Amino acid sequence: MLWRYRKHVKIITADNGSEFYEHELVAEKLQTEIYFANPYFSWERVLNESFNGLLRQYIRKGTDLRTVTDKDIKEIARALNLRPRKCPEFKQSQVVFDELCHVA
Repeated sequence: MLWRYRKHVKIITADNGSEFYEHELVAEKLQTEIYFANPYFSWERVLNESFNGLLRQYIRKGTDLRTVTDKDIKEIARALNLRPRKCPEFKQSQVVFDELCHVA
């Protein structure tokens, strides 16, 4: 998913979930560093925790994720990326991302 934007990926901060078991391959392919947050130190991943709170508006905690379709995920991602955020200056995440990556 990040390959298209690899020149913009500087650092990845991950938690200790099994989804990152091939982190060395990802770091090598993207030529970046991957750091792992300490377990139970949620303040090391503030942005991630904030996003999780927003995501819970769409997918309740404890939901069997096998019941969430790809279409659901795309719709949720679109809604969240087009939602204005207080920082920076109430812009939409998608607009800021496009500006930073010079995506037309």
